[in-house]
Amino acid sequence: MTPTAVFTPPPMPPPGVIAGTFSSDRAPLAYQDLKFTLHRKLLDRINLEALSSMPSERMRAEVRVAVARLVDEERTPLSLVEKDKIIDEILDEVFGLGPLEPLLQDNTISDILVTGPKLVYVERNGKLVRTPVEFKDNAHLLRIIEKVVSRVGRRVDESSPMVDARLPDGSRVNAAIPPIAVDGPLLSIRRFGKSAMTAEGLVSRLAFTPEMLFFLKSAVKARLNILISGGTGSGKTTLLNALSAFIPEDERIVTIEDAAELRLQQTHVARMETRPANIEGKGAVHIRELVINALRMRPDRIIVGEVRSEEALDMLQAMNTGHDGSLTTIHANTPRDAVGRLEVMIGMASSTMGVRSIRQQVASAVDLFVQVSRFSDGTRRVTHVTEVVGMEGEVITLQDLFLFNKTGLNEQGKVTGRFRGTGTRPRSYERIQGCGINMPMDIFSTETVI
Repeated sequence: MTPTAVFTPPPMPPPGVIAGTFSSDRAPLAYQDLKFTLHRKLLDRINLEALSSMPSERMRAEVRVAVARLVDEERTPLSLVEKDKIIDEILDEVFGLGPLEPLLQDNTISDILVTGPKLVYVERNGKLVRTPVEFKDNAHLLRIIEKVVSRVGRRVDESSPMVDARLPDGSRVNAAIPPIAVDGPLLSIRRFGKSAMTAEGLVSRLAFTPEMLFFLKSAVKARLNILISGGTGSGKTTLLNALSAFIPEDERIVTIEDAAELRLQQTHVARMETRPANIEGKGAVHIRELVINALRMRPDRIIVGEVRSEEALDMLQAMNTGHDGSLTTIHANTPRDAVGRLEVMIGMASSTMGVRSIRQQVASAVDLFVQVSRFSDGTRRVTHVTEVVGMEGEVITLQDLFLFNKTGLNEQGKVTGRFRGTGTRPRSYERIQGCGINMPMDIFSTETVI
C-alpha cells in the first residue's frame, strides 16, 4: 500500500497560518497552536481504516510521511530541527501519550506527577524536579488521561472523577479530574522499569544485606506468610515482586490487585484485578470478592497487591486455612503499626469479633513483617524484619530479627547507617530447617555499615 492510500493531498493552504519567524522556545503558545492545528488536519486527512490493517512500524512510517507533508505546507518558517521536533510530538499525540512520551522513555524517572497542564514534575534519583513539559490546556491533559484509562476498560468523568489504571508496561496510573480536582486534572504515574528489579539488584542498591536476603528467600521457600509494610512510595510493590521470584515454579499462584502491576516470573500465575462500577453505579468488583473467589481456584499461594480494608479478614483466613506462603503489602510506619492497622481492618469486616479473637487471627496467620522505608536522600531500605511470636495475654508479641539504624548524613547528603542482626533465634528456624534449608545462626549476628 502506498502513502496515498492513507493520506489525501489537501488543496493549497491559505497564505500565512502563523506570521513571522517561529521558535518553540520563544513562542510556546504559538508552538502549541501550530502543533494542534497540524494534529487536527492529520486526523481529517488520514484513512484510519487503511492504517489499522498495517503492521505498527509501517503505520508509524506512513503517518510520519503524512505529518511531514502537512508541516511543509505551513508558511511558518521552521528549521530542520524544529520540523523534526514537531513531527515527533505529533506522532506522540497519535500513538502515545503526547507530551509525556519523552518522560516515559527516560528510565531514570520513577514518578511523573502532573499538577495541571503547565506544571509537570518528575522524581529522579529520589528527588522531585520540575520539567519544561507542558500541555496546551486542561482539555489536552484530560484527553491524555482518557486515552490511558480507556486502554484498560476504565472511565473517568464527572460521575466517576477518580480512576486507577495502568500502562502497558505495568506502570501505575492515578488520575483525578474536576469537580474533585479544583484547579484542573491531576495525573500521577508510578513508573516501573523495563525489567522487574531482582532481590540481588536490591542488595546491590543497599536496600538490605545478603544475610537478610538469605533469610527472606528461605522464608518464602518455607512458605511463611509475609506482610510487607511501608509508606507511600517506599518500595513495597518492588520488594513484593522481588520476593515472589523465590516461589517454586511448580506452584499455582493467584494474584489480586486494584490495578494489575505485579510482574511475576513464574508460568502458572492467575491474575485478577478489581473493576469499578459502571455508569449506572453497578457491577463493581472489590478486592474482598476476589480474595473469596481465589479460594475456589485451587491456589497454592495467594498474593494480594495491597490490603487496605475488609479484605484483610479474608486474606488472614486464607493464610490460616492451607494457603501458607501468601504475600501482601500494607501501609504502615512500623511493624507494630501494621498489626494495629490489621486489627482495625478486620474490625471493619466483622463488628462481632472481639479484640482477642482478632489478635489471635493475626498472630496465627502472619509469620513475618518486612518494613520498608524511604529516606530523605530518596533511598529505600528494609528497616525491620520482624517475626510474629504469638500472644502474651491480650498482646501480639513481635521480635526483631534484622534492623537498619540511621546514623546521619554524609557530605553528599546521603543517609548513613548500619544493618544489623539482633542475634535472636527465629521462631520459624526449625520450620525453615525442615524444608531442607541449612540456615547458619551467625547470619542473625552480622552488622553492615553503609
